[in-house]
Order: sequence, then structure tokens, then C-alpha cells
Amino acid sequence: MIVNLLRNGIGQILACGDQLTRPPKMQRDPARQAQVNEQAARLSLYQYHGCPFCIRVRRELHRLNVDIELRDVRKNATYRQELLEQGGRSMVPCLRIDENGKSRWMYESGDIIAWLREQFGDQTA
Repeated sequence: MIVNLLRNGIGQILACGDQLTRPPKMQRDPARQAQVNEQAARLSLYQYHGCPFCIRVRRELHRLNVDIELRDVRKNATYRQELLEQGGRSMVPCLRIDENGKSRWMYESGDIIAWLREQFGDQTA
């Protein structure tokens, strides 16, 4: 019980720090942002508010100016069940990528961030 209280307390402090120190959003022309929004519609992030690894991914989403559905597995048992049954693990963060009628489940914050940068990073160079 004490461990949960500590974990939740530290998670809330980290989440507050995230809100105060977020990087600026990437700026795109409206046509490119519309493409990004269309691509992002097929993504959802299974996470919870105080998880440090989830915070890392959410910060990168903010920086890249990618708005995806956030599915809080602590507040919604259906999302937790989907993650376990369809993704195979109850670990967060997990990015669900729906493409060609199939879902791909990506775990590990570093892998998720690398994939997001590849998909949505500045490609003008």
C-alpha cells in the first residue's frame, strides 16, 4: 500500500512537471498538419497519467504536434482488458497502430518515440 502511494505521488509530481515544462509544438503548414491528423486517427496510446514512461511518450506526441487518442488503463477496465487480450501484455505505454484492417501493438517508450519521430518528424530535409 505504501509503495502504491509513493508511486502514485511521484507519478503525479512528474505529470505536473511535464505540464510545466513541455516543449513547443512542431509547426507545420495546414495541408501537412491535416495529413498528420489523418495518420494519427489510426493510433491510440494505452497509458496512465502518472507513468513516467507514458509521460515521455506524451511529451514527444506534444512536441511532434500529433493528437492521438489516449486510453487510460487505470480508469477504464475495458481499455485494460483490450490491452491484455489483443496486445498480449498489460504493460504501458503501448501504441496501437491500426492499418490495413489489422492492429499492431508497440511497447517500450523508446521504440514508440523512435517510430513517432520516423512517421511525424520534420521531413523537409
